[in-house]
Amino acid sequence: MQILIRTDNHIKAHDALVERLTKATQHALQRFEQHITSVHLHLKDENGPKDAPHDQRCVVEARLQHRQPVSASHQATSIDQAVDGALGKLARAIDSDLGRRKDK
Repeated sequence: MQILIRTDNHIKAHDALVERLTKATQHALQRFEQHITSVHLHLKDENGPKDAPHDQRCVVEARLQHRQPVSASHQATSIDQAVDGALGKLARAIDSDLGRRKDK
């Protein structure tokens, strides 16, 4: 599973952040690993340098084998909270998508 992390110009993608987000993504999606080819995380600071509550957004998209991509987003006060929320939503969406395929 390939993990790509993209940020806007207000968020610095330093090595520690990339490593932390990569581990969080692998942990959250490990049970779907055989179905996922790549995961794209898009991080954005909605209000730029201003301090505003819930201004960190994460949009995460998983590209699944032989299926349409599945995506989810979450907005929170920190990057880690936004990523955790988006990954949780994505895991539920993938589980639902794979469950529908089994039912057919």
